[in-house]
Amino acid sequence: MASFSASSVPLMKFSFVVCFFLTAYAGNFYQDFDLTWGDGRAMILNNGQLLTLSLDKASGSGFQSKNEYLFGKIDMQLKLVPGNSAGTVTAYYLSSKGATWDEIDFEFLGNLSGDPYILHTNVYSQGKGNREQQFYLWFDPTADFHTYSILWNPQRIIFSVDGTPIREFKNLESNGVPFPKNQPMRIYSSLWNADDWATRGGLVKTDWSKAPFTASYKNFNAKACVWSNGASSCSSSSSSSKNNVWFSQELDITGQQRLKWVQKNYMIYNYCSDTKRFPQGLPLECKMS
Repeated sequence: MASFSASSVPLMKFSFVVCFFLTAYAGNFYQDFDLTWGDGRAMILNNGQLLTLSLDKASGSGFQSKNEYLFGKIDMQLKLVPGNSAGTVTAYYLSSKGATWDEIDFEFLGNLSGDPYILHTNVYSQGKGNREQQFYLWFDPTADFHTYSILWNPQRIIFSVDGTPIREFKNLESNGVPFPKNQPMRIYSSLWNADDWATRGGLVKTDWSKAPFTASYKNFNAKACVWSNGASSCSSSSSSSKNNVWFSQELDITGQQRLKWVQKNYMIYNYCSDTKRFPQGLPLECKMS
């Protein structure tokens, strides 16, 4: 679910940074997250190895990371709401706060039994989004856990599913395109009712007889620069560069081929192709990609 706020944080000089990162070790949700809303509908189970969010007619639920991050490689395994999930949205995203917030979004739009989920992605910078790309998945995301990853470094943002890249948003600041790089972000996730728009533009409503709806999470891992007390855990004096490949990572030839495969076969909406939406001309980054 999109956050509607952000704060401005002074620009750190990351041009030559080699990161010394804190790793949020996989699986301990007690250590890494706070349950923030839902009045008991969000639960941490199995000694911190599993987290579940539930939605019923009264309320959804959500959680957020204890840490803020300024660049990182974030992995989470999710198993989405099974069966008739129409009207529901499971959101998993990074966001800062304030009026000019930054945000990197995964949103999973539910559907009728047998119809595919829609994976909705977006990137906000300085409070401006409108950069939606949507995909079908090549598997049933309700049958088992799958890994959804965000790689965010000073050069690019890469969205991946089970290690396969589905979207890349490059830093084109030199060409006048804002890029999220100055504001630390927390990880958020929520399960909520959005039947006014989520499924077929709001035509299909949530069937509350199927409630509660439940999404499950496990194996969180973050290789990231942790922001605390106005400073980053990244250090230019660090010698542990072998552990920080993500900080300068880009798609290799195989990754580029997989990205093209996904976008050719599974992309169902791309704002960069929507000339009716942008009659004055497509966004600048679309013309440069």
